[in-house]
Parts: sequence; C-alpha cells; structure tokens
Amino acid sequence: MINVLHISSECYPAAKAGGMGDVVGSLPIYLNEADVKASVVIPKYSNKWFKGESFSLIAKGKFSLGKETIKYRVEKLVSKNLGFPFYCIDIPGKFDRPQVYLGDDGEAFPDEPERYLSFQIAVLEWLSKSKQEFDVLHCHDHMTGLITFMVKYVKKYKALKDLPTFFTIHNGQYRGEWNWSYGDLLPKYEEKHKGMLDWDDKINGLATAIKCAWTVNTVSPSYMKELVADLGSLTPLIQEEKAKSKGILNGIDDQVWDPRSDKLLDNHLQKGDWDQFKSKNKKALCKKVKLDDKKVLVSFIGRFAYEKGADLLAPAIDQYLRREQDINFMILGSGSNDIEEDVKSLAKKYPKNVACTIAYNEKLAREIYAGSDFLVMPSRFEPCGLNQMFSMRYGTIPVVRSTGGLIDTVPDLEKNGNGIAFEDASVIDILLALTRVSKLYIDKKKFNKLRDKIVELDFSWGRSAQDYIDLYKAFIK
Repeated sequence: MINVLHISSECYPAAKAGGMGDVVGSLPIYLNEADVKASVVIPKYSNKWFKGESFSLIAKGKFSLGKETIKYRVEKLVSKNLGFPFYCIDIPGKFDRPQVYLGDDGEAFPDEPERYLSFQIAVLEWLSKSKQEFDVLHCHDHMTGLITFMVKYVKKYKALKDLPTFFTIHNGQYRGEWNWSYGDLLPKYEEKHKGMLDWDDKINGLATAIKCAWTVNTVSPSYMKELVADLGSLTPLIQEEKAKSKGILNGIDDQVWDPRSDKLLDNHLQKGDWDQFKSKNKKALCKKVKLDDKKVLVSFIGRFAYEKGADLLAPAIDQYLRREQDINFMILGSGSNDIEEDVKSLAKKYPKNVACTIAYNEKLAREIYAGSDFLVMPSRFEPCGLNQMFSMRYGTIPVVRSTGGLIDTVPDLEKNGNGIAFEDASVIDILLALTRVSKLYIDKKKFNKLRDKIVELDFSWGRSAQDYIDLYKAFIK
C-alpha cells in the first residue's frame, strides 16, 4: 500500500479559504477507498473547528528560524470522522489565529514568510525524526513549495532525500515571493543549490516547487494549457518542465455534496423529484433573504477578488436592472472592502431584486446551491472551480466565463454543453449572459431538459483519484 502525506495550509472542515481546502479535505477520502493510505497535515489554527476537536500529541521539538527559536507540537485528530488520518502542527505565535491567510483588516499577515517557512520546517523536522514512513510527500501550492527543495538539498534532512515530492498548483497567481533577506531563515544548504530557490532575484516558492518536485500537476487540463501558454515571468520555467507536468480535473465529494442527505439543508431530494426539491429550497431561500421566489434567481458564491471577476458583478447587475427587473440576485461572499461596499450599495439600491450576505457561511451556501436557478462565475481565471460542480449537483445551471477548469466542465449549451458560457470577463459579456438566462428560464422545456442533464453528471473524485494513484505508482516503480 502506498502511503501518501498531503501537506497543505487548508483542509476542509478544519480550515478553508478556497477550493484547495475542499480538495485536500476530499481527495484523501477517495484515495483511501482505492487502497492508498492518504494522510493530511496542516497548521493548527485558532478557529471554532480546532477548538471543538480533541487531539493526541504525536511529537514535539524545536528549531532555529534565524535568531528565533520555534517550538512546535505535532498532534493527531482523535476522531476518525474525516475518513483519513489528520495531523496538525501547533506553532505558538504563528498560526494560532482564527483566519487562514488574512487579518481582520482583510490584508495578508505581515509575517507570512516566517509562518509558512516555520510550518514547512516543522513538518520536515517531524518526518526526519519520526518512525512514521511515507512513500510520497504531496505538497499543495506555494505555501509548501520549499519542502520540495529542502528534502533534496538540506543536509539536515538527508534521510528524506530520496522521498518523492508531488506538487499541485491550485492557483499559479500566488507564488510565495520573498525578498532574499529571508534567505537566512532557511536551514543550511550548499551555496551551489541557491539557484533552485531563485526566480526574478527573489525566493519563489512556486518556482522552486516546479523545479524540484518529481511531478507537477494543475487542477484541470485546460488550466495546465493556460499556464504553459502564459504564467507571466514563470512561463519559460513551466514550459521547460512541461514533460513532468499534467492537468488532473478536481472532483467533489459526492457523499458530502448530496441533495438527498445534505446535513446543512432542511429540504432534501426525495424519490428523484427535482421539481419539488428546487421549488421548496427556492421558496425557503427567498423567504430568508426577502426576494420574490416567482422570479428567476441568479446567485454568486465566492471570494470578492479580482481573479473571481467579483468586481464586475455590481456594475453588470446594476446595468441589467436599470432596464429589466425580471431577475433576482443573491450574492454571498467576502474579501475586497471595495467590492463589499459596491455589493452592499447595490442591494440598497435594488432591495426587491438584490440580496447580499457579506460572510463565509457554509449553510447559506448550501441553501443557495439548492435554491437558485443559476449560479454565475465571471472568473478572470479559474484553475478548476468547484462551485460549478456543486451547483450542477444541486440542479442549478452554471453561467461561467470560459477559462481554466470552467472550460472542461461547462461547455456552452448551444454546443450540447452544461450551461451558459461566455468568452470575456467583462460587464458587457455578463449582461449578454443574463439576457440568455432570462430567455432560457422562460423556455421551460429547454430549461428543464438542461437541468435534468446536469444532475446526472458525475464529478466525483473516482476517476481523478485514479489519475493521482497512477502517478504515485510511477514514483514507487
């Protein structure tokens, strides 16, 4: 049996800020079901989930981070409810905060380099001294990218030198670039290997992992193609390493995301009656947010960030509602203060057509997936996207900008696809898409036919998990 350790900054339900949390919280379940022992380790945060769980001490130690002495504890979740062994690294002063990445001001924590470097070193300190043996270290995004370098080139961890490292790029826009003044915090390595850490005269976690990992993958085939075509200054590097790179489409945990038994829903799918399921959930949702359930409901769920095209929502909806009031909108998310203010102003301007909740709210998100008619994703880039898969699982038609994994999962309905797709992340393209939404909703025969199609699609982890297993086996051979 192959023994894989997933190393990440997120894992649902312990800590989640985006799609990576969903992936790391579900892929290991399916790997274990396929006879691969998959475990997860993340930092220990000071949030509600961690405070409500019990942990056993596995190991503890200390190391130097520049002039600072870092003490750490490796703890293992006592409960087996997650479906895989779950470890966390407790580093006082670094991760004992309620949020994963951002402070109360919405900005990244100023000690980000020290936080992620201390986590990565603590993981390797534990592994190099532990009797626990893993066959593969599966690292996720730049926050764990330096591990791929340290196992190869830091003498202190020579016991791990031949351990294969697998690196998944969830979002290539975040690269972990640090000024070289932080180089003194790294464990000692030979100067001749310094270039493996460097890109554009900075320490670059993403570039380092692309260079050093045995295999690199992105979370959809189309996103891999996009990165090879344009990853900014890293384009020559990803092109050079193309032979060891592959796109594997993310999946979803269809046991957690199940309209028949979802614990966060009050109204479940019964006997395959989708009309009743959608009707009940739409009425309940519209009653909660004070919208008319007789009108078509288009929703957005996600981070208020440039990459998600969230800044386009308010102006596009505003322009649409100036002319037509046949669509209602429900917006759930948080992030950029400017976008939050724009969305709140929009809801005040059109109280009968727009409702918004500025928060991360998992229960409300499930109610929106179940109660909406359409889900809009105007992303400028979307490595894979899970929201469109969640929405289709709950009978909600996706309206997406064709990029990354949205290309792979939501071809346009005019091409016998799964939803409404548009080409440009622009206000005008969103407006045109909303016009198509209105027409499709009126055409009940066509609308119902599309909904009946998407609820039968299989986006579970089964096939994708096997792609990962095949690559793990190639390492072992």
